[in-house]
Amino acid sequence: MNERSQESLREIYHMTYLIVCKLLSEIYEHIHCLYKLSDTVSMLDMLLSFAHACTLSDYVRPEFTDTLAIKQGWHPILEKISVEKPISNNTYITEGSNFIIITGPNMSGKSTYLKQIALCQIMAQIGSYVPAEYSSFRIAEQIFTRIGMDDDIETNSSTFMKEMKEITYIIQNANDKSLIIIDELGRGTSTEEGIGICYSVCEYLLTLKAFTLFATHFLELCHIDALYPNVENNHFEVQHVRNSAGNKEKITYTYILSKGHTEEKNYGLKAAEVSSLPPSIILDAKEITTHIARQILQKQRTTPETLRQRAVYHLATRLVQTARNSQLDPDSLRIFLKGLKKKYEADCPVSGQAQTEDGQ
Repeated sequence: MNERSQESLREIYHMTYLIVCKLLSEIYEHIHCLYKLSDTVSMLDMLLSFAHACTLSDYVRPEFTDTLAIKQGWHPILEKISVEKPISNNTYITEGSNFIIITGPNMSGKSTYLKQIALCQIMAQIGSYVPAEYSSFRIAEQIFTRIGMDDDIETNSSTFMKEMKEITYIIQNANDKSLIIIDELGRGTSTEEGIGICYSVCEYLLTLKAFTLFATHFLELCHIDALYPNVENNHFEVQHVRNSAGNKEKITYTYILSKGHTEEKNYGLKAAEVSSLPPSIILDAKEITTHIARQILQKQRTTPETLRQRAVYHLATRLVQTARNSQLDPDSLRIFLKGLKKKYEADCPVSGQAQTEDGQ
């Protein structure tokens, strides 16, 4: 009975094959019509999606300038799959501040934010509205990403080797009109080597005018802004909440992006503490971490002269940008320039002394 069933099945397959071949031979000369129809349906589907995004959602029409500015933008895919609307964040990248270092604890939102920027850039350049209150983009010729921590068994590449291959491709092909997104680099090797590689890669990318977002756990990298004024530090905020007994601290993620680098210490240990690791291992890890930090970590201090040079640089870039793109009336422009002056005086504590010396 089984053999007869198998034979019948083979006959059915053969009959189906003959019918499909006959159908293909009949429509072969009209195949171009089917291709054209599929293109038309695809185009209609895309236009319908664009129309839905600009009429039935709270997306906004993007502008194209020399600045990447997103006011209260959010992740378009996360919005569809999450119960609540994602937390919105601001983004501001110009030629004068084109390298953004992003720090923060594990699971604070760094990777999601980086992917959000890339998706918004793509949506804007294909003609779609973007999820934000306001958005301005610079046309990107290429978008380069280095995201993920996987190895590749097919090419016998470890996690670190994959990182090196990807960053090599970025370095060899990026130009001044690129958008570069790097989510962790150098994590596949020792800490000292990883920091060295990250620092040298950052210094190379800083020679370009490409817009770069660089997420890292190496807090030592944040001090590169003392040498390069076009580097900005941002971080994702977290809050600390103690339990009712007051003997255990829990991290609450806000997913809010703020200026400056993170002040959190040992956030990896705090994340491990809420896992199933035994308390004795966590305690031992804290003691070892404290000992290492006391031995080798040294903070770099920014001198007043560096602060003054940085403030002058940022003032100059804002003035150039205003001269290029400003559409303000004279009164509004005067108010804006006064605001720039106040910000310069606040960022440059020695500005008054420098002005006095210049006057003399």
